[in-house]
Amino acid sequence: MGADRLDEVLDAAYDCLTRYGVRRTTMDDIASTMGVSRSAVYQYVRNKDDAFRRLAERQHAQALGRARRAAAEDSPLAERVRGVLAAKLDLVLRLAGDSPHSAELLDAKARLFADICHAFTADLRRLLTGLFTEAGTPAAVEPAEAADICIALVVGLESVPDARQLFTPATDALLAGLLGSPVSVCTSRVTTPGGAPPGSATHPARPATLCPPQATAAFLPRP
Repeated sequence: MGADRLDEVLDAAYDCLTRYGVRRTTMDDIASTMGVSRSAVYQYVRNKDDAFRRLAERQHAQALGRARRAAAEDSPLAERVRGVLAAKLDLVLRLAGDSPHSAELLDAKARLFADICHAFTADLRRLLTGLFTEAGTPAAVEPAEAADICIALVVGLESVPDARQLFTPATDALLAGLLGSPVSVCTSRVTTPGGAPPGSATHPARPATLCPPQATAAFLPRP
């Protein structure tokens, strides 16, 4: 029951965030949104900053969980990498789509959220480095460098209007170069946020499998 009630507090905090932003939101706002007294909210969070930090942690933990599931799928390597990248891009696009204020949870320079954002990016980097280590990369590019390049690509896409449409061709081109393999036909099974059936595993010696836009779109659910 306590965990459910905390989720209600964080849901209310998010609702307030979309309307007022972090600075203008008060504990009274959160309590009013929940329909409870301010003292009731204090049973679950210490103050407004604690509520928003917990909210940011929840958002990033959900995205990281999705990225980890994608990395662990029994599917072609390129699809697994794409799933990890999609988890990051979708987090940003979803929050930005809800409200200009929601993106405050992603501010890596903000006092409240900097450590959460940096830890999330570091975890994604470790996932990607592991995948590129498994697959092998051209001699000129270390697996960790390949991971950094992929993350940089997604960061670049986060600020453009057609990010979802550009995600497929951009990752296709990048992965073809980083994996040093020709592009082959996409498999019929694609990892989705809800957990679609896995595709066949990719042996390191085989070409990377890259997907057409209509298949890869499954990685990025519409808001």
